[in-house]
Amino acid sequence: MAKKKRLLWHVFFPYLLIILVSLVAVTLLASNSMKHFFLEKIRTDLQTRALLFENYILEHVDPLDERSIDQLCKKIGPAALTRLTVILPSGRVIGDSEEDPQRMDNHIDRPEIQDAMDKDVGAASRYSPTLGKQLMYVAVPLKRNNRTEAFVRAAIQLDSVDRDIAAIQLEIGISGLVIATLATLLSLLVSHRIRRPIEEIRKGAESFSMGDFQHPFPGSDIKEISDLSETLNTMSEKLQTTLSKITQQRNELGAVVSSMAEGVLAMDMEERILGMNHAAAAILGCDPRQVQGRTIQEVIRHPKLQILVTKALASEEAVERDVVLYAKEERVLNGHATILRDGEGNRVGVLVVLNDITRLRKLENIRKDFVANVSHEIRTPITAIKGFVETLRDGAIHSPQDAERFLGIIQNHVQRLETLVEDLLSLSRIEEETEKEAIVLEEKAIKEVLEGALVLCQAKADSKQIRIELSCGDEVKATVNPSLLEQAVVNLLDNAIQYSEPGKRIWVQGETTPQGVLIRVRDEGCGIEKQHQERLFERFYRVDKARSRKLGGTGLGLAIVKHIMQAHGGHVSVESQLGRGSTFTLHLPKIPRREPSR
Repeated sequence: MAKKKRLLWHVFFPYLLIILVSLVAVTLLASNSMKHFFLEKIRTDLQTRALLFENYILEHVDPLDERSIDQLCKKIGPAALTRLTVILPSGRVIGDSEEDPQRMDNHIDRPEIQDAMDKDVGAASRYSPTLGKQLMYVAVPLKRNNRTEAFVRAAIQLDSVDRDIAAIQLEIGISGLVIATLATLLSLLVSHRIRRPIEEIRKGAESFSMGDFQHPFPGSDIKEISDLSETLNTMSEKLQTTLSKITQQRNELGAVVSSMAEGVLAMDMEERILGMNHAAAAILGCDPRQVQGRTIQEVIRHPKLQILVTKALASEEAVERDVVLYAKEERVLNGHATILRDGEGNRVGVLVVLNDITRLRKLENIRKDFVANVSHEIRTPITAIKGFVETLRDGAIHSPQDAERFLGIIQNHVQRLETLVEDLLSLSRIEEETEKEAIVLEEKAIKEVLEGALVLCQAKADSKQIRIELSCGDEVKATVNPSLLEQAVVNLLDNAIQYSEPGKRIWVQGETTPQGVLIRVRDEGCGIEKQHQERLFERFYRVDKARSRKLGGTGLGLAIVKHIMQAHGGHVSVESQLGRGSTFTLHLPKIPRREPSR
């Protein structure tokens, strides 16, 4: 690529070249005109001198006498500073002011003589071998009675003329040089005057390219440059406004995408990652700044997700499928991939939205388990009741002893169904009131709530000689729903009594902490294995199903406790060692906050 020239080369040097060429042309023309003017003036002067000498000869010499003519030439010529020569029509010289006529050549062939024969006047400039100098000659015919008797020729040396012309040409050259110098300085000044605002415009354009629109373009008294500056300033303002809007929209869009709970992942047609939001980075376990420009295969080694992207790129319609990721824990993602298009509708990539549906799947599984468990829990007593009713109808009712035993069994199953229905209704009511925030909370002394729960459980504890010890100060208070909190404590005490051997002890403790209030129920029961502790608070989950049913449990007691605590903005936890008992702790926050039931 050819090297680009600066403005100086495009403006200054062309102008300077034009000026110099013009000056040289003017100088040459002036010199030639001056020389032509001088030569013409000399020719006219020589013609006048020749005519005067002709008249003088006509008046004083008649007929022509060679000696007289030669004497006149030598007398008048030096006085007039002119070489005078008289030449016969034959070409023989009969008089000359500077040479002996006898020694001079025949002049019939001289140009000025030839012209004088034809035009009555002849002129020529040439080198004279006789004198060895450059001369100008003018010849006129000497006529007497319309008959040409001779030719009078006047001549003058051109050396002095050449010197005068050279002096004038020198003056013209010096003047031209001065003018050229002034023109050069003027051209430089004009070029600089034009270049300076253009340079400012260039700097402003560079600022444009770097995103700086605060660089104003200077005005100029040159209309075209001033118009350009105004246009660029207007464009700068419009660009700044447009870019501000685009930046604001981009930031708003970025904030929306970054704040989305769903993972958003964009790729080009070569499956290179263009960008991802924080949710996608968290789901996929990668740094969004380090994955940009890399292919999906390099970043995410998951075949199903790669297949999702490949299918979306090969299809005109959106592609959707569930993907299971295995990291620290199993995560179920719903992937939705669709084609990205530019403003002209061309395919430029694919957009993948990843929705974490792990909790939803767990809830679906819980719902399925719940329906199955409820069906099982209801079907078992109903089947037993149906069987014993049929047995009674088949004749066992006529045996008082069998009838009483069977009716007692039926009564136990009915009571179990009643308890199950009550627990289900209670659980449903707590969830509904929690969602509607309809649970009424009030500041209450925790000791009163615990004492009320102990009263309800005392009879059952006494039947197994189990002693319940309460430790709670009167100053321990919390914002609670007394009846619900009492139900939670009763459920914990009921479990502690059921799973404790006769003669054991149960401790109930309430205390204030910087975070809120803690209520602990500790027993000396059989304890719970670690593997069961995480699922203890699920509906219908039992560590020992056979023993739980034998003891009359529905599997909903601890689930009810969990939902009651969530309604208070708290939670329940368990610590247990096999063979050494369990401790259930209710955590009540200082400022209650409602949490959705799960």
